[in-house]
Amino acid sequence: MTATATKTDTKTNVRTDGVKTTGASKADTSKRNVDALSAPVYTMDGKTADTISLPEDIFGAPWKNDLVQQVIVAIQANARTPIAHTKMRGEVRGGGKKPWKQKGTGRARHGSIRSPIWRGGGVTHGPRAERSFAQKINRKMRFAALTAVLSRKLKRGEIIFVDALSFKEPKTQKAKEVVQAIAKASGVSELSTRRVNAALIALSKKDFAVEKSFSNFGNLHTEEVRNLNPVIILSYRYLIIENPAEMIKALSARSVSAKKRSAV
Repeated sequence: MTATATKTDTKTNVRTDGVKTTGASKADTSKRNVDALSAPVYTMDGKTADTISLPEDIFGAPWKNDLVQQVIVAIQANARTPIAHTKMRGEVRGGGKKPWKQKGTGRARHGSIRSPIWRGGGVTHGPRAERSFAQKINRKMRFAALTAVLSRKLKRGEIIFVDALSFKEPKTQKAKEVVQAIAKASGVSELSTRRVNAALIALSKKDFAVEKSFSNFGNLHTEEVRNLNPVIILSYRYLIIENPAEMIKALSARSVSAKKRSAV
């Protein structure tokens, strides 16, 4: 995810993280039956298992465009690893001997063949790998941006809750059937037809069989709930949350931690 975050309105076709998207059809969102603080929970077979009540402080937060943009830029900057590195004249091998004497040759005076004006010499004002792009983000800011993104996705009908995802062994075909069943049950046909950045699957805990089963799909990505952030959520159209009760518990713990840190 290297796209630069930009401030955008909800009606534009460019999302906050720079990923171009198309608006979801009214037919897809109307079938979801999702309101502000509750949503249906589906099974792997595409059946409705239950309805979950969602906390307002996580899924009912107001949209804060400036805050989300600031947090996204900071997260991407913190993930940036400087690679480009040039050598100055003192770091280039050779050039320890004066090329010719100072006077009497008729030529311009030089002290080293590794001067920046020489071919093969050092580089003046070039990029250096020791540069740091890190930006500080308060926990309270990061959590507020996360809740704003989750709330907007829920409001748009782009979050799907699944009670559990489990496979005895990694099976791509089984994972495909699960996605198709969930897409049909939730009324989101684009979930199984979208070729790029279709969905992010948030797992309550690390599961090798589940991750391996979905790894062959280029339009799907699995991630643990504890690693969710605004950048990765906004990079995909839909968010599939497995075991929503555990997810809410984990996010509530992060909320308490952020409030304690801000109170100190």
